[in-house]
Amino acid sequence: MTAPIPRDIPDLPAVPGMPALFASPVPATAVVAPYRRPLAAAYRLLVALVAAAAVTVDLFLGSPIRVLTYFTIQSNILLALVMIATARRAWTARRPVSPLVTGAALLYITITGLVYHLILAHASSPFAMTGGTVSGWQAVTNQVLHTVIPIAAVVDWLFLTAPGRLHLRMAVTWLLYPMTYLAVSLGRGELILPGTPGRYLYSFLDVERHGYKSVLGNALLLGLAFYALSVLLVALDHARPNPIRHRAKTGFRLQPPVG
Repeated sequence: MTAPIPRDIPDLPAVPGMPALFASPVPATAVVAPYRRPLAAAYRLLVALVAAAAVTVDLFLGSPIRVLTYFTIQSNILLALVMIATARRAWTARRPVSPLVTGAALLYITITGLVYHLILAHASSPFAMTGGTVSGWQAVTNQVLHTVIPIAAVVDWLFLTAPGRLHLRMAVTWLLYPMTYLAVSLGRGELILPGTPGRYLYSFLDVERHGYKSVLGNALLLGLAFYALSVLLVALDHARPNPIRHRAKTGFRLQPPVG
């Protein structure tokens, strides 16, 4: 004899649904085994040592404070530091340095080379440096800092660096340093007595000779050129092929089905 089925069946609790799966990004190093790049590390370390040696020689040949105020010296010091950092990352198979930093170092050293060869050392330029012939060790360091190191930096970028890491939004950030350098240079000139040799480090920034109107016009043109160069570097970085394509082994292997 069975019990009668009650007319009012109490509500049963709802069956809980499956919990939502949250996205959990896995770092590439957890899947792809990192690999060392000793040749890239050795090349970058060599470039950093050459740049540091040239800067050191210039510091001994001239007034250290004055030498350190040049854009050339500052851009080479920055590049040397970045090269040391990237060399260490390549040697130890660690994540690359931020492209915001490496792109800035590349842009500034490229500006150093282009401004020197197209404006300061060009005979037909109205801002050519004609203050005397450079000879001896100073002539060597002059070519190293303005020619050898910029070319070496571009070679590293083209042949030893993965493409597609630079972005257009970085271009405005990169220009903050040249703008700051312009402001500091003009402020420095105002603090030095008129007629003092070397009051302005670069002829196109010489307010005493050209006036503020011409100098600010030159600065505007250079700023636009620097921004165009930044955009060009970003475009080339996304268009160039990958010179370091590497098939790294993963920690996962497909197994045949069981049964």
